[in-house]
Amino acid sequence: MSLRDELDALPTGELHDRALAVAKRRVDVGFLWRLIEALPVAEAAVGDEQRSKVDVLRPLALINDLFDAGEGELGDALRPMYIDYLEEHGAGEAPRGATNPDTEG
Repeated sequence: MSLRDELDALPTGELHDRALAVAKRRVDVGFLWRLIEALPVAEAAVGDEQRSKVDVLRPLALINDLFDAGEGELGDALRPMYIDYLEEHGAGEAPRGATNPDTEG
């Protein structure tokens, strides 16, 4: 199974947590900024037009949304971004303290 397939099999919240952990470890402000820029588009894609409009006008709201971007439909809309990032940086490992229910026995 390829890394991409393994990542695609993970729950969205796990992808979000791993991508943010890798970005923090690498001090990858560029990825975090691209994620913030993607939030209004993802919110609009899942039908949250009002939130999308507010976020474009209020960057602090986007930063707050960044931490919730691994949940629900919004997280699902951002899955490809998390998978691409983790695949590019070869970082399929879980963040410290996280557990993967698929590997627990």
